[in-house]
Amino acid sequence: MERKRIYLASPTMHEWEKKYVQEAFDTNWIAPVGPHVNAFEKEISDYTGAKYAAALSSGTAAIHLAVKLLGIGEGDIVFCSSLTFSASCNPVRYENATPVFIDSEPDTWNMSPQALEAAFAKYPHPKAVICVHLYGTPAKLDEILDICRAHQTPVIEDAAESLSATYKGKQTGTFGTFGIYSFNGNKIITTSGGGMLVSENEEAIERARFFATQARDPARHYEHSQIGYNYRMSNVDAGIGRGQLKSLDLHRSLKQDIYRTYRDAFSDIEALSMNPMNIDGEANNWLSCLWILPECGVTPDQVMDALAEENIESRPIWKPMHLQPVYADCDFITTRSTGSYAEDVYDHGLCLPSDIKNTKEDMERIVGIIRKLFGK
Repeated sequence: MERKRIYLASPTMHEWEKKYVQEAFDTNWIAPVGPHVNAFEKEISDYTGAKYAAALSSGTAAIHLAVKLLGIGEGDIVFCSSLTFSASCNPVRYENATPVFIDSEPDTWNMSPQALEAAFAKYPHPKAVICVHLYGTPAKLDEILDICRAHQTPVIEDAAESLSATYKGKQTGTFGTFGIYSFNGNKIITTSGGGMLVSENEEAIERARFFATQARDPARHYEHSQIGYNYRMSNVDAGIGRGQLKSLDLHRSLKQDIYRTYRDAFSDIEALSMNPMNIDGEANNWLSCLWILPECGVTPDQVMDALAEENIESRPIWKPMHLQPVYADCDFITTRSTGSYAEDVYDHGLCLPSDIKNTKEDMERIVGIIRKLFGK
């Protein structure tokens, strides 16, 4: 008999989602416009403290519009976190600009302020910095923002994985010129697919909505003086998001419990440690990640294989962007004399099952398999 499937991170639905989706059907608002879209934007603004928000089809679309709104184009350089998913930097290429990748640091696994300083020394006039809050852990925002302010460079905060995480009591995604969130199916809350662009700049968010609805000019006929995109969130998806948002704090609490369970379960194994937390913030622990000392003889692949044999899903750490074939021609900035910290994390880490529906028995099963590999 096949063992119960345990997922890395799957959607968790509640009752409000059904109510709002039924409202969309009952009122025939089955379009990328409608009352749920407007309400979801306001509710995200209220929750995060961002002044203005635009609901979009994906977090990638949100980054793309942020890039476009900053006037980034051909010949421009944008500093990007290397240890992340490709959606963080692909929109730079959409606008024919050039990403320069920045190494991570050991305290949070996020963008290294020291490597960022080195990047500015080499490229004094980048058009923007895209800073990621990896796996829901806030980056060293004070240091990064101070550096960027000194160089008069705007910051796009990729908070796709960190909705509800805070830095010094303030929500991630609300520090930069623009912030973005993702509601992909595996995120802490989902709209099945979707994203949000937030900013303190009302005019910029209005422009984002304009570009997201095919840049249609105000005329009776269909008039277009600029290239636009089909990036608006549907009213149905926004209804799901409104329902999910009511459970966001619960989801965060459950994710944090999962992280603590793993941390405590492996505390007696010197070769193992969990992904580090920013001491100046509170992570949402979207994914709990394991670091394995390279000299211990057990590899991340061996752990993932052992879990897979028991029908348990896990995943490698994001492969750094500077190692990706599609970005082979892009520069990478590190302060290390050999290798990079981003590569170390990729080589020696893995993402553990972090599904909030995991039972106590599920967690014991996962932990038991891993401990056995280390002779425990």
